[in-house]
Amino acid sequence: MPDALHTLTIAQLRRLLTAGEISAADIVRSLDSAIAARDGVTGAYLFRDTDAALAEAAAADLSKPLGGIPVGLKDVINLAGQPLTCGSKILAGHYTSPYDATVVSRLRAAGAVPFGKLNMDEFAMGSSTENSALQVTRNPVDPTRVPGGSSGGSAAAVAAGEAIATLGTDTGGSIRQPASFCGVVGLKPSYGRVSRFGLVAYASSLDQIGPVTRTVEDAALVLNAIAGPDERDSTSAQNAPVEDYTAAVRQDVKGLRIGLPKEYFIDGIDPEVKAAVEAAVRELESQGAEIREVSLPHTQYAIATYYIIATAEASANLARFDGIRYGHRCENPADLRDLYDRSRAEGFGPEVKRRIILGTYVLSSGYYDAYYLRAQKVRALIRQDFDRVFQEVDVLACPTSPTPAFKLGEHTKDPLEMYLADIFTIAANLAGICGISVPCGHTAATADTPALPIGLQFLGRSMGESQILRAAAGWERSFTAR
Repeated sequence: MPDALHTLTIAQLRRLLTAGEISAADIVRSLDSAIAARDGVTGAYLFRDTDAALAEAAAADLSKPLGGIPVGLKDVINLAGQPLTCGSKILAGHYTSPYDATVVSRLRAAGAVPFGKLNMDEFAMGSSTENSALQVTRNPVDPTRVPGGSSGGSAAAVAAGEAIATLGTDTGGSIRQPASFCGVVGLKPSYGRVSRFGLVAYASSLDQIGPVTRTVEDAALVLNAIAGPDERDSTSAQNAPVEDYTAAVRQDVKGLRIGLPKEYFIDGIDPEVKAAVEAAVRELESQGAEIREVSLPHTQYAIATYYIIATAEASANLARFDGIRYGHRCENPADLRDLYDRSRAEGFGPEVKRRIILGTYVLSSGYYDAYYLRAQKVRALIRQDFDRVFQEVDVLACPTSPTPAFKLGEHTKDPLEMYLADIFTIAANLAGICGISVPCGHTAATADTPALPIGLQFLGRSMGESQILRAAAGWERSFTAR
């Protein structure tokens, strides 16, 4: 049994732990063996301290909800005493976290054991994890394909059996899309539901931390632990009570009103993706859910709006990486301007530079009103679309991504093509609502391609995590029973 512990869910491991059949250290050792055997291909981990995890596991309080469960962290979340790189050369080898992020403190308070830092697109900017400056992460289902991004390491580790659960971050789909590509569950909480204190910001009005797990129940267990207000994060929701999200997982979907936004079922979706999602919706209808077509008319502007707002915020947030306070510093600068220029040029990768330049442009004199201010107005319209639709339905259902995982290198020469991978996830971040991706089938295998996972996405109103978990769990029960 200890050799296979890395393949089990949180719920399964908790039963074994509380029965005294295994120890928390057994789980860490099982994961460590799996990582040693597989991560040479997967490339999910940037760093792990097994000795520290074993010591923490030995002291874990097994009476707590996540007692003894190791949880991996995307390497944009601070873990005291361990390196933090954000997948970038500007921090790699130059920075050790001096404190725990709030989500780490809350995981520990729930008995969990933080274990390992996971690869990502540099500063969370990307949809494939190919923008990491440190290493390549591959999809465990097909190593010739991307795991998605920017939380590709977080999703790949769970899918490969190298993690029980992980935390990722979602700025425009960066939890849900890699979860879809790797065939696991990825939950983006509502903006403000989970504290961002200790998270290195990409776009502060969009970023949100959430779990990547094997099951919907596991996602609910982790969300129970990390959700809630935080006085150290002024953007966390102060008056939104945290529910027991596992209660929602036990409900059926009878009477649940599910909307199908027509703008998310468009030409260009892979036919197998569309067929799998439509079959899932029919199954939910057979279970008693009410299905309605709805419209989100401003969806067509979501990508343009997102890339104006996100890059503008990124250009401001990344200004702190200047070669003076921390991080990479160029050698022998001629003067202060040369220090700034060369330190940032040497430390940042191409995609980060592209977004900083674009963000600086849209915030510059003469362009602020034409681009940034107008994007904020369109963002308000997108939010109003969701507010109106959620008066008619409880959740929305749609594909997570228009395609299954694409080949490594397939979109690297065309950034715009890469940006379109997030077409069905971006609007949720602009509106601040919650979303979850769950597996809903596979493409057909061919002679040179294995069957690839397909993701089904549920979107819910702000602070409506219980509803999307209810819908996702209802579908998951049918899907796993096949």
